[in-house]
Amino acid sequence: MTAPLRFIMIGGFLGAGKTTTIGRLAATYQQQGHKVGIVVNDQASDLVDTQSLRRQGFEVGEVAGACFCCNFNELTDTVAALEEQNHPDIVLAEPVGSCTDLVATVIQPLLRLCGEQFSVSPYGVILKPSHGRRILTDSEQGFSPKAAYIFKKQLEEADFVMINRIDELEADERECLQQLLTRQVPETPVLSVSAKTGEGFDAVLKMLDQQGPFGQKILDLDYDLYAEGEAELGWLNSSLRVTGGAPFSLDGLLLGIVSRLKETLARENAETAHLKVIGLWEGFYGVANLISGESPPELSLAAGCKTTSADVILNARVASSPELLIELVEQAVEETCRSVGASAEFVRTQSFRPSRPLPTHRFDTALSEQ
Repeated sequence: MTAPLRFIMIGGFLGAGKTTTIGRLAATYQQQGHKVGIVVNDQASDLVDTQSLRRQGFEVGEVAGACFCCNFNELTDTVAALEEQNHPDIVLAEPVGSCTDLVATVIQPLLRLCGEQFSVSPYGVILKPSHGRRILTDSEQGFSPKAAYIFKKQLEEADFVMINRIDELEADERECLQQLLTRQVPETPVLSVSAKTGEGFDAVLKMLDQQGPFGQKILDLDYDLYAEGEAELGWLNSSLRVTGGAPFSLDGLLLGIVSRLKETLARENAETAHLKVIGLWEGFYGVANLISGESPPELSLAAGCKTTSADVILNARVASSPELLIELVEQAVEETCRSVGASAEFVRTQSFRPSRPLPTHRFDTALSEQ
């Protein structure tokens, strides 16, 4: 009998560091001799995450156009395609960062409907410190109470929580976040990690190796409030082609776009949930991002090259109208391109507010794996 496929889902709010965490986990499992597949998820196509993970050499399937919970059959079909093509024994899944209720709509359906095919690991949720501090202290800065409701519900259904980016935190900041989480989810284990440096990942691997009644926390969720919280975010995915008369720095282009958007979004009081830009040219690629309005723009992966052309994909999740987001993105891209002697052609732009979640399945009681 074929051994069940190990399914590991890592959740967390937009910009928490899910993709970096999954990339590190995938590399670690590969070093241990496992074959790994990855499934990423978004409300639209043209994902920075997909391109970034594939460029790192991972086998990646994509569920685009709806979240895992609302497109459960495509999730299982995508996993089946990875199995057929590459025969992984571990699949890492990254859900949409504005989604919650994933235990009832993803994990429980897997256990109940596909129980012989999957072995489900503990469900981990990543906390982004910059948003975590504000939301867990009920600060009036940043997101509205409706968006904060989603953030808190994500923590509530987790089997364990990871405080990410601890390489950037002082000891007292870590302790403060630990205390806030203990107050918010007192029975949930909390780990401190850095997806960037790998600090704390031994504890994550041990947690994911545990067997037991995990994925059992069914939320008492107000779907009206959930839908309203998601709809407060403007969602934009753009793909474009940049060309210049002389070579320009690909890293400088990417960082310039993100930096300009940070400034314009701040002027509009539009809080950033996450902003990612990837630039691709032949064998080179670079990624720049912004994880919140109070954080600096970051070149998370440097291309280290100059080029006269590049394909660029931009993903933005911002508390603003889709129309304003399109305007600000186009303005930032055009100004940055002009500053490096280049021009941009927008190939495709998708911008919208997420629609009301309509799960394919939802179980309101938990079935233990035992």
